[in-house]
Amino acid sequence: MDGMALLTITVLAVFVGFEVVSKVSSTLHTPLMSGANAIHGIILVGAIIVAGQAADPWVLAVALLAVVLATANLVGGFVVTDRMLHMFRGRKGEGK
Repeated sequence: MDGMALLTITVLAVFVGFEVVSKVSSTLHTPLMSGANAIHGIILVGAIIVAGQAADPWVLAVALLAVVLATANLVGGFVVTDRMLHMFRGRKGEGK
C-alpha cells in the first residue's frame, strides 16, 4: 500500500473510533475499558518485539515511540478503570 492509502485508512479509523466511543453509555464504559487494556497489552508486546528486531534507525525510532505510547495508554486505561470502579463502590457508611 502506498502512503496515501494508509493515511486514508488511519483517518477513517479515527472518525469511526470517535463515533463508536462517543455512543457508549457510562455503565458500559468500565467493562469496555478493561477489554481495551488487554488489547493494549498485546500491542505493547508487539511493539517491544518490533523494537528488538529493528535494523533501520527509523524503524527503531517508530517502534520505541509505539512502546512509549502503548505503555502510556495501558497505564492510563488501568488508572481510569480503577477510578471508575471506586465510584461504583459507594460511601463507607452506607450499610455494606
